[in-house]
Amino acid sequence: MIRELTEKDHSIVMEFLFQNPSINLFIIGDIEAFGYHATFQKLWGEFKNGEVTAVLLKYFESYIFYCQDKDNFDVNGFATIMYSNNKPVTLSGKAELVERFENHPNITLGKKRVTYFAQCGTKRELQATETIKNATIVDIDRIVALQHSIDEFSTTDETKEMLKKAIESKTGRTYFLENDRGNIISTVSTTAENSQSAMIVGVCTHKDYRNNGYASKLMTALINDVLAEKQYVCLFYDNPEAGKIYKKIGFEDIGLWTMYR
Repeated sequence: MIRELTEKDHSIVMEFLFQNPSINLFIIGDIEAFGYHATFQKLWGEFKNGEVTAVLLKYFESYIFYCQDKDNFDVNGFATIMYSNNKPVTLSGKAELVERFENHPNITLGKKRVTYFAQCGTKRELQATETIKNATIVDIDRIVALQHSIDEFSTTDETKEMLKKAIESKTGRTYFLENDRGNIISTVSTTAENSQSAMIVGVCTHKDYRNNGYASKLMTALINDVLAEKQYVCLFYDNPEAGKIYKKIGFEDIGLWTMYR
């Protein structure tokens, strides 16, 4: 049976999600931040013998799905919930789970992208002579200016507002390094921070300052600080060369994450 979740289900839902806090960091974070009655967020759960076996989150127009058994959930029921009048559905989750919705007659999924999902649960030794700073609201313009200068980054009008909201709500933080002229030359951020885990994003270094290990030092400092509060730090990557760097820092692959946008 699938039904909409309420705060009455909170304890059993979180117990279910906490069994895999890294994979579920987005769902956990959104529940902790916004609960069950936000106008832009809804949650559904599948129940068997009184136990939660699958959860679907709708955050604005995007969905995230999770269950423990890829071969034992109501694909048709969840697909019906996501039906959007033949418009492409934005869906993400562990690859082996969400890929079961591909070619389903009830929904059309957006463009597919598959990335590696990695986690780190161990602090690392930090050797940095540079001064690492934790960004505040006043640093946002300089951070966005650096990201805008890098071809791999896509900044929009919402980028500043998202950084601002993350800092204010403490659902994200950004560490950075400056050169001797006060220009930000390297940054790394977290997003979706919750009681259990956090996601690393926004790793970037100005093209004139690359190959100096700045991003690795920032990541190590950030990871150590986050792990003083939480169990895991996570990240997505699709570049094997980047993956080698992350693994040197202490990340381990725990699966594939598929996004349809």
